Amino acid sequence: MEKTNYLRTQSSERRRRLHELVIALIGQQQELELVDAEAPSFDGRSSCFKTTEDPALWLERNRRILQNYQSLVRSAITLDDLIDSEQFETGRNTEH
Repeated sequence: MEKTNYLRTQSSERRRRLHELVIALIGQQQELELVDAEAPSFDGRSSCFKTTEDPALWLERNRRILQNYQSLVRSAITLDDLIDSEQFETGRNTEH
C-alpha cells in the first residue's frame, strides 16, 4: 500500500513538472496556432465556412498544429528525463 502511494505521488509530481515544462515551452513560441474546432461540412451546408473552403486544407492545418503540440510535449518529456538523469548522476557522484 505504501509503495502504491509512493508511485502515485511520483507520477503526480512528474505530471506537474511536465505541465510546467510544456507551459514554459509554449511561452517561448513566437506564435502558437490553435486547433480549429469548427469542422467544415462535407455536404456543403456549413454555416461557419465558405462553401469553397476545402476540407482537406482544414484537416492538413489541424494535423500540422497537432504535430507542433506533440513536439512541445516530447520536448518537455525529454527535458524532464534529462533533468532526472543529471540529478541521478550527481547523486551517484556524491555518494562515492
